[in-house]
Amino acid sequence: MEDSARARIRSSFAAQTMMATLGAELIEIDAGLIRIAAPILPGSQQQQGFGHAGLTFAIGDSAAGYAALTMLPPDNEVVTAEIKINLLAPARGDRLVATGRVVKPGKRLCVVTSEVHAEHNGASTLIAILQGTMVPVPA
Repeated sequence: MEDSARARIRSSFAAQTMMATLGAELIEIDAGLIRIAAPILPGSQQQQGFGHAGLTFAIGDSAAGYAALTMLPPDNEVVTAEIKINLLAPARGDRLVATGRVVKPGKRLCVVTSEVHAEHNGASTLIAILQGTMVPVPA
């Protein structure tokens, strides 16, 4: 993957104020694959002290969307047409890491998936799986 494509992804991600609010950061960019990490901050916990499902969904959706964007020409952006989530376990830990992947790239639709893991004391637990469709749109 070219440096200019990585720079485009970083620039787009930096413009997402939601990701900044959550303390999320890009930790890996490759063709068809994106990893985003976010700390489980006091402001993103649910009533039992676990990471909120909204945090899980937000970084999972963004990882999947940016994975799709890595497969598109520079004059495209993507929007989520639909995405579903299966929550598998509580988000216990210090941070969440979402890994977005492209299942099937396309000019009109991109099928994507994302796995979200909670990390705590060196252990990683799969807590959610997302699957959805991204739609390329002109930049």
